[in-house]
Amino acid sequence: MSLRVLAVASEMSPLVKTGGLADVVGALPSALAHEGVETRTLIPAYPEVLDALGDGETVLSYDDLFGGPAWVHEGSFDGAIVYALVAPHLYAREGGPYADENGVDYPDNAFRFAALAWAGAEIAQGAIPGFAPDALHAHDWQAALAPAYLHYSGGPRPATIVTIHNIAFQGQYAKELLRALRLPPESFVMDGVEYYGAIGFLKAGLQLCDRITTVSPSYALEIETPEFGMGLDGLLRARADVVSGILNGVDQDVWNPATDKRIPATYDVTKLKTRAKNRAALQKRFQLEPDAEAFLLGVVSRLSWQKGHDMLLANLPSLMTRHVQLALIGAGDKHLEEGFLAAQEAYPGRVSVRIGYSEDLAHLIQAGADAFLAPSRFEPCGLTQLYALRYGAVPIVSRVGGLKDTIIDANEMAAQAGVATGVQFSPPTAEALAGALRQAEHFFKDKETWRKLQINGMKTDVSWRHPAQRYAALYREAVAARG
Repeated sequence: MSLRVLAVASEMSPLVKTGGLADVVGALPSALAHEGVETRTLIPAYPEVLDALGDGETVLSYDDLFGGPAWVHEGSFDGAIVYALVAPHLYAREGGPYADENGVDYPDNAFRFAALAWAGAEIAQGAIPGFAPDALHAHDWQAALAPAYLHYSGGPRPATIVTIHNIAFQGQYAKELLRALRLPPESFVMDGVEYYGAIGFLKAGLQLCDRITTVSPSYALEIETPEFGMGLDGLLRARADVVSGILNGVDQDVWNPATDKRIPATYDVTKLKTRAKNRAALQKRFQLEPDAEAFLLGVVSRLSWQKGHDMLLANLPSLMTRHVQLALIGAGDKHLEEGFLAAQEAYPGRVSVRIGYSEDLAHLIQAGADAFLAPSRFEPCGLTQLYALRYGAVPIVSRVGGLKDTIIDANEMAAQAGVATGVQFSPPTAEALAGALRQAEHFFKDKETWRKLQINGMKTDVSWRHPAQRYAALYREAVAARG
């Protein structure tokens, strides 16, 4: 049975990207097409989105959508149909999708993403001629009001699915905005949109959708606990029968060391020696010492407490007494940015940092680093460790969420069985990370063991094939349940 799905999200790679959400939203439609699912995606028409989509047609118009005129522009990108919500008063800005040039959240974000959800709900009910979705798939808090709008519309509606990419970001706004957000008075109850006296966008979606997913099986269990649920664990326990975890995949056309045009030398599992050229290029690009024997660690990440980079900073003095180098790109918390920049100054040629993000440098780090570090305190899924597997950069990860689910720890039994793909550590502390780094260094000095870890990782299936099968089955189950 073929299905039609409307995906609603705040970003979609390569049109607009701040993190892994965009990669998932961008890659999933083509994978679902192989499962008989047609996906069309609604995203805000940020300036870069309209530039990329180019010519198209207007398929839906609004005289007033939360403060100004708006319309839906239908375009296509890489064969996928994309609906861009054009609302100049909400999206035509110089900053990023969520914050201005200074990193300050836009004060009208409640309306910017309520507009996205409102348009999504209307399209889901057939507002665009010729497209009647069987299901609406809302990604994260920015789209999560869509199931609420559908619920309170009182009319026929498709099945609704909400995916949590990171439960730490929930979208909470003052209850005084209820009427302005076009929510009825009766919605402000515990079983509706009310959340600790405020309006909870993510909470509303999780309460009122048909199915809930998150991006790894372990994270699905973790968020039902007070430690990881960020205040929503009670709701998720109550709805546990509709919660599931589906691992993310990666776009293997974009992340493929055998064809990657962003790296100096392409290679595959049969030509691992060629990888040394990328390692040398990484050292040169980052002005690290041209040392073939140094243990070269790579990091590509948002710099935050969640991602555990304060633990890496705490370990740098000890690492710098050993034969170790670090190449890092990322941005985020100012004190972490300043800490890594200070380390770069203290250890020239050993530590090199680039504040910000570069797709080219991200590919180069994966293709050139010996090991890739992801020491998160919690991690819904993570994509960078999957890229690392593809590129033969052995992952060193904390034993949480999707990191736990995707990396096979090189413990003694796994090593004997020849199935290990990386190094895990637990609990997520600086001391446990120090032990994992020492263990990884030990493996690195044993070239045969290290090569086996690389080969195992590169042979791991991290494609969207299996996740797409699970999403397709979930859609069909949700549609069937609605009758």
